[in-house]
Amino acid sequence: MKLILTYIIGITILINLIDCQVNNDVLSEKVEQLTEWSLKKPVIRLNFDKFKHYVKSAPRNYSIVVMLTALASHRECQICRPANDEFQIVAQSWRYSPQFSNNLFFAMVDFDDAPDVFKMLNTASAPQFILFGRKQGKPKAADHFDISRVGFSAEQIAKWVNDRTEINIRVFRPPNYSGLLLAVLLVMMVGSLLYVKRNNLEFLFNKTSWSLIVIGAILIFISGQMWNQIRGPPMVYRNPQTGQVGFFAGGHGYQFIAETYIVLAIYILFYFFKFEN
Repeated sequence: MKLILTYIIGITILINLIDCQVNNDVLSEKVEQLTEWSLKKPVIRLNFDKFKHYVKSAPRNYSIVVMLTALASHRECQICRPANDEFQIVAQSWRYSPQFSNNLFFAMVDFDDAPDVFKMLNTASAPQFILFGRKQGKPKAADHFDISRVGFSAEQIAKWVNDRTEINIRVFRPPNYSGLLLAVLLVMMVGSLLYVKRNNLEFLFNKTSWSLIVIGAILIFISGQMWNQIRGPPMVYRNPQTGQVGFFAGGHGYQFIAETYIVLAIYILFYFFKFEN
């Protein structure tokens, strides 16, 4: 009887050792493959099988931020593309950070590539950002990034990742030379105008002209037109499920072009109303 019991215990220990070794091999393969993909492209594109294997299945000793999106034009997701641009900036910042490691990865699932992932997560909305942490199990409410409250700027996404993983990501945005080119073009236009009118520069001392220029510049800045030039948001948002058009973005970190035009029109009306009174 003792011999049989010893034999059973030995077999159990052997099976556990084999299972542990298999899990270690699987984990090493997953981390190695994710790291290889991440070095090539900071945002890893996942289909349904890859999502099940690398995100949902055990073992997993890393965190992975997954963006659910629908980038195809026929899906009419107006904010999916700018959200993807911000997500790419965060992933690029992490990829080229001195602190880069295999503790954190960034991935995306497009609805047209893997609709079964959306069914698995019981959702049909996009874009979404979900963090799957080192611990197995269903993501908590805090693991879902609240776009409606804080927008989806790269800085806000990085802050959320830091809150959930204690991994700090310093966001580096690619240089935008459009402002410099616009300034050079403006200087050239002003210089050309002064050259043409060099014999008659009385208009430079016209108070009405300068007042209109200053007021116009102020209205452009306070209505958010410069923000549009920098971020390039869509004109409006169309809900892919209901088809409803939205002119105002939720939260304080994002806006649509139509929203800034409405604000600009309101400022102009206030100005003329005050001027007439």
